[in-house]
Amino acid sequence: MRLNRMTDYGVVILCQMARGSQDAMVTAPYLAEVTHLPLPSVSKLLKLLTQKGILKAQRGASGGYGLARPAEAITASDIVFALEGPIELTDCIEGGDGGCERERSCSLRGHWNPVNLAIEQALSKVTLRQMATPRSPFDFIRGIDAMDGKPRINDGVRP
Repeated sequence: MRLNRMTDYGVVILCQMARGSQDAMVTAPYLAEVTHLPLPSVSKLLKLLTQKGILKAQRGASGGYGLARPAEAITASDIVFALEGPIELTDCIEGGDGGCERERSCSLRGHWNPVNLAIEQALSKVTLRQMATPRSPFDFIRGIDAMDGKPRINDGVRP
């Protein structure tokens, strides 16, 4: 599964917004400038995310866009669903629109549903606040203590 570029841009924009004040309203030109994304793409995403209830829009001199809910209440699943639709790795899902001509006789029919559900559940556990929180560039390396950044001795992990 690979998210499309606009979804990636959407996450970048939402993370930028989540780093600000909950009540902050920001404009499309501002977001385009600070994220280095094209203004037309930013504008399109802001409108779409507003239609999907992730963002709220306010007109006027102090208008702009803001998060519709706290960043802790918006999940990666919410964002992906808003920008990509339901999580479906294949066309042949139960209740789908029949995207495969072999669907009726396929031995895998229905077996993708648990995979789709597992991905959706995993994305539901990650909040926008978590995604927006800066991380150490080395926090993915085992043997580095997240608190002090120093290697741990004899932790049983081989390089």
